[in-house]
Amino acid sequence: MTTPHIAAQPGDLAPDVLMPGDPLRARRIAEEVLDDARLVTEVRGILGYTGTHQGRPVSVLASGMGMPSMAIYATELYRFFGVRRIIRIGTAGGMADRVRVGDVVIASAAHTDSAMTANRIPGIHYSHAPGFALTMAAASAAGFRPGVTPDGVHVGAVLSSDVFYAERPEATALLVQRGTLAVEMEAAALYAVADAEGGQALTICTVSDLISGGESLSADERERLFARSVQLGLAAFAA
Repeated sequence: MTTPHIAAQPGDLAPDVLMPGDPLRARRIAEEVLDDARLVTEVRGILGYTGTHQGRPVSVLASGMGMPSMAIYATELYRFFGVRRIIRIGTAGGMADRVRVGDVVIASAAHTDSAMTANRIPGIHYSHAPGFALTMAAASAAGFRPGVTPDGVHVGAVLSSDVFYAERPEATALLVQRGTLAVEMEAAALYAVADAEGGQALTICTVSDLISGGESLSADERERLFARSVQLGLAAFAA
């Protein structure tokens, strides 16, 4: 089966999918992390590959940028291609003071300023949450234990925003006061689609810059540190 956005055939995609936003990053993950990776779709330049990792089938497919794009690809993966688990592997802007550039954030919830899910259930403020099993597995792989918090990895809420260049210091301050760690642009849509389609989902992001300004990762550093999120995602699938 093909869809308007994915030109794969039945069995081309594994039940577990890593989803970076950037098609070139998807290709890099396939080439450097997966064994025997093969290209299975490239509609609109959105590259998708399937291979194995430690003997287990794994696919990697780009999502593009923003919640509408993520929602399209995640819906088609769950609904038409037998995908059961998706882990978004992306970048985020650090918000909380304790979050540093290069850290990893495992998103245990996703607030949003988007209207995409505001009216999903009439009269209800919908909560965007990941699959518990995937979250627990990723946190365990990162080294979280009772009384032990690993350096450079955080578990907590993110903001999924429709606006990349946003000027909202008051809202940001209130979100940080209430425990929000970072801002990105896809997690809330992924979590909502997973709930609607009966799948599981998680978002693991590398902090590429701080919204307060100053330090940010170079292109080379983004790729090098990005690997940590990929490995946590693969470990969560394998758990």
